Order: sequence, then structure tokens, then C-alpha cells
Amino acid sequence: MPSAVATAPPRPSHVEPVAIEQLAEFVGAQVVRVPGHSADAAPVTGVTLRAQHVRPGDLFAALPGTRVHGADFAAQALVAGALAVLTDQGGVERAGLDEHPAVRSGRVSLLVHDDPRAVLGRAAALIYGDPSRELSVLGVTGTSGKTTTTYLLESALAAAGFTTGLVGTVETRIAGERLDSAFTTPEAPDLQALLAVMVEQGVRYVPMEVSSHALSLGRVAGTRFAVGAFTNLSQDHLDFHRDMEDYFRAKALLFDGRSEREVVCVDSDWGQRLVRDGTITVSTTGDAAWTATDVQAYPTGEQTFTAHGPDEVKMHVRLRLPGPFNIANALLAIGVLHAAGVPLWAIERGLAEVDVPGRMERVALGQDFTAVVDYSHKPGAVAAVLDAARAQVDARVIVVLGCGGDRDVAKRPVMGEAAARRAELLVVTDDNPRSEDPAEIRAAMLSGALAVPAEERGEIIEIGDRREAIAEAVRRAGPGDIVVVAGKGHETGQEVAGVVHPFSDREELAAALRRRLEGPQETEDRRGQGDTEAP
Repeated sequence: MPSAVATAPPRPSHVEPVAIEQLAEFVGAQVVRVPGHSADAAPVTGVTLRAQHVRPGDLFAALPGTRVHGADFAAQALVAGALAVLTDQGGVERAGLDEHPAVRSGRVSLLVHDDPRAVLGRAAALIYGDPSRELSVLGVTGTSGKTTTTYLLESALAAAGFTTGLVGTVETRIAGERLDSAFTTPEAPDLQALLAVMVEQGVRYVPMEVSSHALSLGRVAGTRFAVGAFTNLSQDHLDFHRDMEDYFRAKALLFDGRSEREVVCVDSDWGQRLVRDGTITVSTTGDAAWTATDVQAYPTGEQTFTAHGPDEVKMHVRLRLPGPFNIANALLAIGVLHAAGVPLWAIERGLAEVDVPGRMERVALGQDFTAVVDYSHKPGAVAAVLDAARAQVDARVIVVLGCGGDRDVAKRPVMGEAAARRAELLVVTDDNPRSEDPAEIRAAMLSGALAVPAEERGEIIEIGDRREAIAEAVRRAGPGDIVVVAGKGHETGQEVAGVVHPFSDREELAAALRRRLEGPQETEDRRGQGDTEAP
């Protein structure tokens, strides 16, 4: 989960200075001239859009935002040693940058562009030596499955002996060294710096999650993709995108020519729309270049299947990950890896060894029922995960679910409905309410859940405190049941009223299991004052 002040990303140890004139010409920016000083412009050796991360010699990107303008922080950046500022005319006027003493003296160069965000990625790539040219970046976009697919890719690449990087929601890794992720896809300067560090450390392949925000906001501009891949599309991020069509167009940007090869899951109409000459298709349900047969699911959550590919290629695949959606993720990963030239034996070995943090992650302490944590926080993902849970057990499905605040409000009742239809017990709780009233978020979820006819749904209760909600689900579980704690997955904090409190679903679920295993359970209602049980 992003913190209030993001940690500065690593930077390469050596950067060739880039002349201001070269940079301005490359991105089509105008250099504000100061008579008598234009020849003294110092080259830049780094770039950032956060004033608190500025290093001497940097280009500071002062971008317009929805609430503030980066130009408001330009003075702070200049004090820290920035030698150039990239902004728009509005930023110049807002902060009076053309009159700033550092600009007037010629010490600082001012680059003006109508859309500085659109060119920032290319500028950062130039400053850091165009690092993606030296790497095979494997980009994965879609609503669900990005994280799992990138983990599958990385595992197979490691099995083949390659040094890898990883950029995604859970973490960023550089040659095995782990960094926490603040965003699914970092801002353009941070991303290019990461890729440059990877080049220095001998990385060859980089699986990367590519979000719709990253594509829309130019975070991956300037990045070359050896392979671009598409998982699926379902309702999400409609607080950012106007509608599903706008959301799809953002995802489709990965397939606008920036990817040398394209691999697309065509199990939906959205994927089929991306197919053109040369597209490598995968499908779990129909005709495609890569298909799956002989799917076998086991009570342990493991699955096996046979993958069929071009030129009569056949692979026998074993996964630790449950659910039909993970067959689709694995098949997509196989298509990407094969396109990237990874040997089949390494693909088979790598896929068999993958566990993904917070994605149908089991918490097993010897209890007589299954308990898992999953990151599903959108309607389609909730439905898919609970369907997968149902397939694993013959007993009851119990789910703990909340919705995040300050995000797409339309999906809340839909998520409630999806969970109510699939679980014998739905515990509606808080996720990350952020600045919103948690009770109002829960009410929206309950409206969808309770709209399901009584004969088509299970029991529904509301417990606002997420810790207590998890404890109640564990208390209610019987032999052979499955408890799914959904929504937060790998996250280690819960944001309430602008404050991030330490909270881990995995830790809380484990603690509730230990309490249950250590002694007899209380029989009284522990939902707490103010909690209600829905009819």
C-alpha cells in the first residue's frame, strides 16, 4: 500500500550527463532563454517528479495534477540541487519560474512543454541511457491475474538460469533483492531508474505488471516491451476511467506497437478485440494458438493440465494455484515465455514451483478446515475466487469481504451480490475506508448482497472491525469448510481517515486460527456493539 511519502527508488551508479539542448529537442520542449546565460546550461544526470527525492544535477518534472501542480514544489527542488525544470506554461506562470533567480542567473534551465507528463517517460529513458533497450521487458496488463502471471514468468525464467527483475503490485525485485512496491507500475522516472539499475546488475528479463493508470498517465512511455500480454477485463477503476470502454482503451495502449510480440487471452470479447495479424492467442475455452486440456483439480488446491501450442508443442503443467482463472494465467505465461524463447523444460519446472503472496494463499496451522487470503477486490475476481473455493471443498464457503474507500463506488453492491450468491456465510467488513465513512461503504455492499433473493444466498452479517470479522469467520468454520479472507491479500496496512495502521490479513487469520486451536471458543455473540445481522 502506498505510504504518504514514497521511498526514493534506487538509481544507477553511473549516468552519462545529458545536455539540456539534446533533451529539449528529444521531447519537443521549449527552453526558456536567459540572455547571456544559454551557453552555461549544465547537463542533467537524473530525473524525478518528487521534490523530496531531488538530487544535485536532476531534472525536476513539475507536472499538473488534479489537486496540486508540481510547480508548487519547484522552489524546494531547486534548493535540493535540481538543474532543470520540465513543466507546462501553467506551471511557469503559477510559480513564476521564469522570474526565479536560479533561472534568471542561468544556473537552472527551464523546459516548457504543453503536456510534460506525456514526454516525461521518454525524457527519463534518455537520461538513464534507454535501459529497456538492454532488457527483455515482459509487460502484463488486464484487470485480474497480472501479479500471478508475472510471478509465473519470473519463476520459469529463474528455472532457465536467467537473472531477472520484477515490477509489480506486491514487490519489485532486482536480481533477487526485494523492494516494497508503492504502485503497481512506478512513475516514469522511477521506472527508468529501476530498469537502469537492473541493467547494471546483469538482469536480462523483467516481468512487469502494467496498470491502466500507468498506460494512461505515461508511466511506461519510453519503455520497450519484448512481449506485451493481456489477461482479462472486468469492472474496476471506474473512479478513474469514464466507463468500461475507456478502461479498455487504456489497456489496449500496450498493444499500440510498443510491444514486439503480443500474447492475448481471448476468453472474453475484450481480448478478442485486441487480436490482429501476429497476435499469439491463448484460451481455456476455445480455439487459440495455446489451449489447455486434461485439467485436473485436487483438494489440496493443486491443478494439472496439458498445454497445447504452435507446431504441435505439448507440455504437462502442474500448478500449486487453484481455480480455472489460474489455468488461464498459466497458459498466458506459457505463451509469453515461449515467445521470449524460454525452453519448455524450464517453463514446466518454473510453473510448478510458484506460490503468490496474497493470491489464494493458504494459512494452515493444523485446523480441520481450509483458510486462505486473497487480493480479490473487484466483482469479477471475487466471483472467480469463490467459485474456485467452492470447487475445493464439499462443505461451506465462508467469506470476509470489504470494499476500499475513495475508489469505484459502483462496484460495491456488485461485489456484495457476487459474494452473497456464492457463500454460505458472508461477513461484510471494512477494507481501506480511507477518507470515507466505513458504514456507508458497508451499506452499499449490503444493498447488493441483500438484493439477492433469500433462497439464492447464504447468511449475511456485518462486522465493521476487520480483525473481529476474521475472528468470527474462523469461529463459525466447521470441518471441511473453507474461509476466504478477501480484498487485501499481501497488504500490511489499513488506511483509515488518512492514517495507515499496521494490518495484515495473513497475520490476523493466523492469530485467529491459533486462538481457536489453543482452547474452547466463546459461545456468545462476539460481533461487538453496533454490529448487526442481516436477515
